Amino acid sequence: MLSLHQLRCFVAAYEHRSFTAAAAELGYAQPSLSEQVRLLERSVGAVLFARAGRGVVPTEAAEALRPHAERTLAAADEAARAVAAVRSLQTGTVRFGIFGTARLYLGASLVADVLERHPGLRMELVGQHSTEVLEELRRGRLEAAMVALPVADDGLAVTPVAREELVYISSDPERLRSPVTPRALADAPLVLPETTWRDRDAARVQISRAVQQTGRALQTRIEVEDVETVVELVGRGLADSVVPSGVLQELGPRLAPHVRSVSLRPRLYDSIAVVHRRDAVLSPGVRLVIDLAVARIREVCEPVGPAAAQQT
Repeated sequence: MLSLHQLRCFVAAYEHRSFTAAAAELGYAQPSLSEQVRLLERSVGAVLFARAGRGVVPTEAAEALRPHAERTLAAADEAARAVAAVRSLQTGTVRFGIFGTARLYLGASLVADVLERHPGLRMELVGQHSTEVLEELRRGRLEAAMVALPVADDGLAVTPVAREELVYISSDPERLRSPVTPRALADAPLVLPETTWRDRDAARVQISRAVQQTGRALQTRIEVEDVETVVELVGRGLADSVVPSGVLQELGPRLAPHVRSVSLRPRLYDSIAVVHRRDAVLSPGVRLVIDLAVARIREVCEPVGPAAAQQT
């Protein structure tokens, strides 16, 4: 009979393509992990890995087993969390996913909000970009997260909570005299963040599509990962950019006090949502973090969703 222990060894080996690396991640001896995989193969009646040099390659049977193994492990973790929920606000760890821009608005303030109410909790804010945060959520490594829309996954419950206008920023007043059109964006000297995620970043996709509708292609002068560097470069006059409006409000006074912004025409927005797996039983700690995070983000961005009307 297969066990959760065997499934954890299998998933680790699948992800690392190496029994040695998988054993190191789980804190096991390599022979012990190999034995657990062999026992699992005996239970399912199929070979799961083939040797390839110093590593292993998943077989077709492993590919079929992987999603079921991940769901089983996620369900087991949720069961354990449900049992521990009674005392979860007194002690334990809360892991909450958060994407890059939102961390500027929440970050330390959100942690302070939580610990002020429950000083025994331990906090982990996880993630840099919505894409990786969503992957962590699907794998059961997070209970809930705040991400940028869209989210294309029927297995996730998605609750939109706010939206934020994307604005054009520059240190040159001449470029800010009127709203910037997609045609003007095509010729602008741009620096954009999230270069690793450029093909999947929600803001980039919107900007790129707007420019493509003019028959042009979005071009950048500079590519970086973080929005802080973007604001600094714009402040030095080396490029302009398109960022969520709150980014300039948050970083501008410190990094580029003379940089200003203007709207795009037509206006574009980043939409922000709270997400969790549909079948998840959220712990009291995570529910608390969600409530505090939503309240914080709605102070900075335009509220949307059912609760927004109550705040206006």
